[in-house]
Amino acid sequence: MQTRTEQDSMGKLNVPIDALYQAQTQRAVQNFRISGQTLPVDFIQALLQIKKAAAETNLQLGLVDADISTAICQAADQQLSELAKPQPSLRHYPIDVFQTGSGTSTNMNVNEVLATLASKALGKNISPNDHVNLGQSSNDTIPSAIHISAALAVQQQLLPSLQQLQQQLVEKAQQIGHLVKTGRTHLMDAMPVNFSQILGGWQAQLHQAEQQLKQQLTLLQALAQGGTAVGTGINADPAFAATFCKQLSHNTGLAFSPAANFFAAIGSQDTAVSVSGALKTLAVCLMKMSNDLRWMNSGPLAGLGEISLPALQPGSSIMPGKVNPVIPEAVAMVCAQVIGNDCCITVAGQSGNFELNVMLPLIAQNLLHSIRLLANGCTALSEQAIKDFTVQEDNISKPLALNPILVTALNPLIGYAKAAEIAKQAYQQQRPVLDVALEHTSYSRKELMSLLDPAKLCQGGNSA
Repeated sequence: MQTRTEQDSMGKLNVPIDALYQAQTQRAVQNFRISGQTLPVDFIQALLQIKKAAAETNLQLGLVDADISTAICQAADQQLSELAKPQPSLRHYPIDVFQTGSGTSTNMNVNEVLATLASKALGKNISPNDHVNLGQSSNDTIPSAIHISAALAVQQQLLPSLQQLQQQLVEKAQQIGHLVKTGRTHLMDAMPVNFSQILGGWQAQLHQAEQQLKQQLTLLQALAQGGTAVGTGINADPAFAATFCKQLSHNTGLAFSPAANFFAAIGSQDTAVSVSGALKTLAVCLMKMSNDLRWMNSGPLAGLGEISLPALQPGSSIMPGKVNPVIPEAVAMVCAQVIGNDCCITVAGQSGNFELNVMLPLIAQNLLHSIRLLANGCTALSEQAIKDFTVQEDNISKPLALNPILVTALNPLIGYAKAAEIAKQAYQQQRPVLDVALEHTSYSRKELMSLLDPAKLCQGGNSA
């Protein structure tokens, strides 16, 4: 491999000749050979947005010349364009996730890439530290990049897919909501419900998760940028933080503001922990939906067989004709991973030692991983499961007619004890509860048909 010589404060070393990064990045590449995983594209994009907004801010504050600011901004735009491609290359951002806990190596990596590009464009030396990193520290830049990347991912990826899934549930309820099936508690037969109520329950869970995420989004929009090394704002212009946030908001279309307290924003990652908790809540919701779909789809002969999910692929390498509920299974695994990521973020969030959290790259990776997984999982569940599943009406109507729990509707009229006797006899004799109730009560068949009508029994409470 051809190399060139670069130098930093620790001396000289060889760097790949075509690499845009410089010495500090190369040291990190050599030091952190741990996982082979780099930080996510979203995170690098957030850092590039920070560097661009900082260069514009420093120009407005009279701290850099216009040509330097312009060159840095153009370099950032060029890299943002490269990383926006369908399959972006991170070869110029090669540092392992498991690195220095402040993320300094990645901050310097981005500084060096932009300095290299800006220097080539201007034909004069642009310093990664003195120009690109002016008014900043890794200690406020990396926490800010966590907030920015997560906020943009929630706003642009997760919320749209979550809203799409809710809309799909609403549309599905309009199609099949009138159909009634046996409800289940403890996996045992219970009072009847209709599909409007089932789908409406899921949609209500999702809506609540959406509201929690929107609350967290507001917290993510408060940035540590301007606190620099320990929160005091050393080496940053007093107007830097406010001017920076105004510029970043203009560039990204999302309103950011300086954190109310830089010491909290740099020394802790409580917001990331809170956001992860909201993501975990959504994961738990999607897990419930996925498992309900799997149970209702089970069979088709020896299971419940209440619905048929779209047949997407062969389900077995040895059993011909078998088709499995692959999308709910995939989404359930997504949920398990998000719950695991939350545990990791919780532990990492505890590593705020004095004036700095020292597990920032790990938090960034897991938070963005969870957002991306949930966004894709919501879309898959919406488009490949909810949209086109069908109801097996014969399979839900027959057991519903025999369901002895329907006798619950007679409790106020004949009492719990007598109703229990009727239910037990109906179950033992495998007869419709209506027929048994006709024998043991004074009500006519017409009256019992009205009292035990499953569709009417769905109308109590806050029915859809």
